[in-house]
Amino acid sequence: MSATFEREVEEFTLAGGERVVIRPMTLADGPAVAEFFRSLPEEDRRYLREDVTRPEFLEGFIRKVKNLEAVSLVAASGDVVLGSATLYRNPHGWTRHVGDIRVEVARSCQRQGLGTHLAHALVRYAISIGLDKLVVEVVEAQHAARKTFENLGFRLEAVLKGQVRDISGQRHNLVILSNDVSHIWDRMESLLADFSPSAE
Repeated sequence: MSATFEREVEEFTLAGGERVVIRPMTLADGPAVAEFFRSLPEEDRRYLREDVTRPEFLEGFIRKVKNLEAVSLVAASGDVVLGSATLYRNPHGWTRHVGDIRVEVARSCQRQGLGTHLAHALVRYAISIGLDKLVVEVVEAQHAARKTFENLGFRLEAVLKGQVRDISGQRHNLVILSNDVSHIWDRMESLLADFSPSAE
């Protein structure tokens, strides 16, 4: 992680007036991040790649952040985490130019631009480390999540039939979306203007 990124902090005001700070996650954020994931409604946790309520998940997640296998941001109001965004990458091998992003936002903060702001910060970092392609994986039933990323310029790359088994054991198709980093950046810049307090 670059020293510049470590110092970056962005403030964002939700539609209801609550001030949120977006910043890189630190190891000290572990308990608050764990509480955030545990507080997600079961409907939101149903399609997550891992069971985020297990202590082993948080231990593994923090280890990836510490080892720079992942870069994670938190959106917080005071000591309460309201959103999490993570960029996973393999710094070696033939996919070292590709990043995998995941974004989760508290139900109370959805549709207020917070997810877009989190993703924007990750794309900025992806550009700084030379990534040129980003990938997102969503379950086919996650229509809202897919729509959000399509609005950011992601396009369908593949559908893997029966690839996902959710926390209740039901199988689903996995949708893979991707786009070039530069195209995503241009689209985000226009979308963020819609959430600016000075926007008409």
